[in-house]
Amino acid sequence: MPTEALFLTQLVLGYVVWLLCFTAYVLPRLKSMERADAQRAIATLHSFRFFGLVFILPGVVGPGLPAGFAQFAAYGDLLTGVLAMLALLTFRMRPLFWFFVFAFNVVGTIDLGADYYHAIRDGLPAVAGQLGATYAIPIVYVPLLMITHVVAFYLLVRPQTGAGWAFARTAAARGKRNAPV
Repeated sequence: MPTEALFLTQLVLGYVVWLLCFTAYVLPRLKSMERADAQRAIATLHSFRFFGLVFILPGVVGPGLPAGFAQFAAYGDLLTGVLAMLALLTFRMRPLFWFFVFAFNVVGTIDLGADYYHAIRDGLPAVAGQLGATYAIPIVYVPLLMITHVVAFYLLVRPQTGAGWAFARTAAARGKRNAPV
């Protein structure tokens, strides 16, 4: 089987496996959590995206890895990871937290979409062996990242869950009881 077909087959199967795993185990848990906690969990995963700098680390990837792909992927991942870390650091400052949650998801989604564009434009699937030790990133890690971005946006726009509303009502009731008369 040609290199390009192997790479694309593995990429598609990476999405299939993560979707199966995610819908069975992760998504039900995230949906049952309070909205900020679910976004915090997603931000924790994305905070490791600094690892994408490995695409420009000499000796890890082959010299034939398209430079246009490698540079953009490395720095886009770094920016997304830093924004996710800022979301984690500002968790208790909710307006800032929500800003960084939105920012890392927008930047991260654009980064992955642009990485796909650059990979296709530069013929990466045909030279996938040049990824060397980083081959697992687009096959295993990127599908999970893209799925979690989609879920993060879904959780941002979805109406507050019953558990979330119950929590909010309880907090409001406590506030009324403790309010000065």
